[in-house]
Amino acid sequence: MCSRYFLDADGNVIAYTFDVPVHERVGPRYNIAPTQEAPVIRAAEGGAREVAMLRWGLVPFWARDPKMGNKLINARSETVAEKPSFRNAFRKHRCLVPASGFFEWTGEAGHKIPHAITLADRKLFAFAGLHEHWKSPEGEVRETFTILTTEANQAMSAIHDRMPVILADADYDSWLHGPPEDAQALLKPSPDDEIRTRTVSRALNNPRNDSPELLAPQ
Repeated sequence: MCSRYFLDADGNVIAYTFDVPVHERVGPRYNIAPTQEAPVIRAAEGGAREVAMLRWGLVPFWARDPKMGNKLINARSETVAEKPSFRNAFRKHRCLVPASGFFEWTGEAGHKIPHAITLADRKLFAFAGLHEHWKSPEGEVRETFTILTTEANQAMSAIHDRMPVILADADYDSWLHGPPEDAQALLKPSPDDEIRTRTVSRALNNPRNDSPELLAPQ
C-alpha cells in the first residue's frame, strides 16, 4: 500500500515536468498523509492537462457518507476495473499524482522505522491515480483521489509486499486518455534497478510534521 508520500518540487517545476499551468497552491510537501489535499494532474478540455488540489481518499460519486473515502486511499491494480468503489473512476477519471518518493515502515508496533523510497534517476515522477467528484443532497462537493498499488518488485519486497504504481514519463498520456485495456497494461511494478531506499527520521510518524529534515538519512 501507499499511506504517505512526499513531493519535493515547487509549482514551476511541476508545471514544466507535466506540461500544465502553474498552480499557486502547489509547493514542496514532505509528509503528505491521507485526508490531506495534494496536487493531481488530470485531463482538461481539448486533450490538455490541468492541476487540481484534491483530498486524498476517494469518495465514489454514489457514496452516502463521504467518510468512506478515509478507507479508499489506495486501489489494488488487480481488481480496480471490477470493484464498485473504483470502476467508474478507472474508466473515466484517471489522473497523475506527482511525487518525489513515498514512505513505508518496518519493525514492531510502537517502534516502527520509516523508509523513504525514491527513484535513482527521476527526482519527480507520477503515481497512477484515480479521481472522483462527489456531491451530497445538500450540495456539499468533494473532489478526491486515490493511488493505485501493485505487487512489490524484488527491491521493494524486503520492506513491503505492495508498492504504488509509478508510471513512465512516456505513459502519462496513455494513462490519462487511453482506453481501460491500455491503462490496465501500465499497472505493473517498477524495475528493480530504479528503486532506492533509505531510513529516515521517526518524526515522520506524526503526519503534522512537514519539513525537509524528515528526509535526512538516519
